[in-house]
Amino acid sequence: MTVSLLDVSTYLPGEPIGADYYAQFAGSDELRESLMFRAPKYRHHVAPDETAVDMVERAAAGLVQRYGHDVIANADVLITHTQMPDVPFYGGGGAMAHRLGMKPACVLDLHNGGCAAFVLALQTAGQLLSGGAGRTAVIAVAQNAAGQVFDQPGVRRKAQAAVPGDGAAVGLVAVSDHSPVLAVECRTYGEYAGEMTIAADPPRKWWQPGPGEGYIGFTDSKITKVLARGNRQVPEVAYAVCDRIGIKPADLDLFVSNQPNRVFLRNWREALELPPERHVDTFEQCGNLFGAAIPVNLDRAIGDARLTAGDVVLMAAFAHAGDFAGAAAVRWGGRG
Repeated sequence: MTVSLLDVSTYLPGEPIGADYYAQFAGSDELRESLMFRAPKYRHHVAPDETAVDMVERAAAGLVQRYGHDVIANADVLITHTQMPDVPFYGGGGAMAHRLGMKPACVLDLHNGGCAAFVLALQTAGQLLSGGAGRTAVIAVAQNAAGQVFDQPGVRRKAQAAVPGDGAAVGLVAVSDHSPVLAVECRTYGEYAGEMTIAADPPRKWWQPGPGEGYIGFTDSKITKVLARGNRQVPEVAYAVCDRIGIKPADLDLFVSNQPNRVFLRNWREALELPPERHVDTFEQCGNLFGAAIPVNLDRAIGDARLTAGDVVLMAAFAHAGDFAGAAAVRWGGRG
């Protein structure tokens, strides 16, 4: 049974926020010169009262416009990933289904996929549809941490705060041969799962009240390890998918990845022997979009005619401190 990624539509909240916004708050930070935290020119932030469900509904508007509301409402499967769930005890799948007018037989909230969540969702959707769960699936991804965690008054003084941006995307997957998913490779590196941490000053658990704001607990040694893992893992899963479909990475028509920083983007492109024009990114316009980066960049490439019918696009990313990585190849059939 052939499963296709038929389309994606996306949403970026608010007006672009320039790097000068963070420059006015910049404080002393021993990591300010790190290559990991060189700020993009712009990024977007969620509004104070904007929820992840709001973002997904707005991201789905493009699909509704192109295919009609019923195509989304009648989907059999909904798979979601939210960087900052609106309520900590559960994901947003149920609320998103309700807002989109869906009554799917299967709703799954994914969290371990992180920046590679869209690839993991593609794999999961393909397995469910091939196993008889239905004919169509909707994938919804919301990155909403930039305007919430990283814009806290104390956190935005740190170098890490200027890099993330917010955005959302919705993908439509179906049993079809229009834009077939050629192969997916997902790998879990559980030995690294505890290395992404939330820090606060004074120290406390993330859910405990206290005077210090929570932020990502980066150190020089952690950054060195994450750079090494990311540089290795994304090419590894990318090459694995290329081997399975019989295409050399250098012959890919388009490469789409997550975009933590400029260093990773350059290193991945060089590892795959691809010229810049065949590697799509929106880092300077959107910053690190976490799990929304792949579908946002894919949508941008389609809209800019950088991906045309018959092209093979490879999507690849790694998550967190390197505890997960995934890649997927699709032969694009064009928008319906």
